[in-house]
Amino acid sequence: MTPDVLISEVGPRDGLQSVKGVMPTAGKFQWIAALHASGLREIEIASFVPARLLPQMADAAEVARFALTLPGLTVMALVPNLRGAQAALAAGVHKLTIPVSASAAHSMANVRKTREEMIAEVRNIVALRDETAPQAQVEVGMSTAFGCTIQGEVKEDEVVWLATLLVEAGAGEVGLSDTTGMANPAQVRRLFNKVRAAIGGKTGAAHMHNTRGLGLANCLAAYDVGVRTFDASLGGLGGCPYAPGASGNVVTEDLVFMFEAMGVRTGVNIEKLIAAREPLKAGLPGEPVYGMTPEAGLPKGFRPMTNDFAARAAQ
Repeated sequence: MTPDVLISEVGPRDGLQSVKGVMPTAGKFQWIAALHASGLREIEIASFVPARLLPQMADAAEVARFALTLPGLTVMALVPNLRGAQAALAAGVHKLTIPVSASAAHSMANVRKTREEMIAEVRNIVALRDETAPQAQVEVGMSTAFGCTIQGEVKEDEVVWLATLLVEAGAGEVGLSDTTGMANPAQVRRLFNKVRAAIGGKTGAAHMHNTRGLGLANCLAAYDVGVRTFDASLGGLGGCPYAPGASGNVVTEDLVFMFEAMGVRTGVNIEKLIAAREPLKAGLPGEPVYGMTPEAGLPKGFRPMTNDFAARAAQ
């Protein structure tokens, strides 16, 4: 028995690298442990990048070593290049996520490489994985797939073109990211269908932002067309520092509530998930956190599907 959807928590990476404050390493340990205790089984724990660029991620290897002690957890890390991949694989992570921009302008702003150069970088990272850690997974998160604050429109045919080349370069999955919060549900359904027609089962996660209030609607649209992995950030922490005006990851608590209320099992205990906000607040005092479900509370008589699922599995 497995959950119906996989909720991939990206707060310790996407969230923490997007705020000015630096959470202490011990605080990260406490927060990640609380996220794991809620039932989350995939967590993006860090970016492997130079500390001078993102001081929030200076302890990435240490955080990875801690996360690897948590049973049943897929430890995921973002790597923008081959050097980052070398460090992440040396730290023992289970999954590498490579950001590749659908927008040519965002690609230069984010990683200072063209899209074609990033395809070559993916190929090099896959070769490194094959040689040094063949058990590790490699996925691509395609940034700005639904629009770009720098460039504007991103043509859907270019997204499909890029996804096809990334799979040919060896990516195990290609997910679509609404980095700038420009997507709408009709666009989400259309683009995921087009990408799935091109690369089939290697179509990966939906990474939506709530910048314009459509994050959950876009996740539901992706679910309707077969997506079963969803990125989210506890408390809605995060955004993209290289995409002006981008803010607001989908709130993990609200996403879990939506699915559980629909009868879709997430494997996450929502009460424990809400409790994981406390170590986040302690580690980043004064940083605003968001979420409608934690503010309103759970409805009277609410019975999450995951709780029933866990009880049946224990019998």
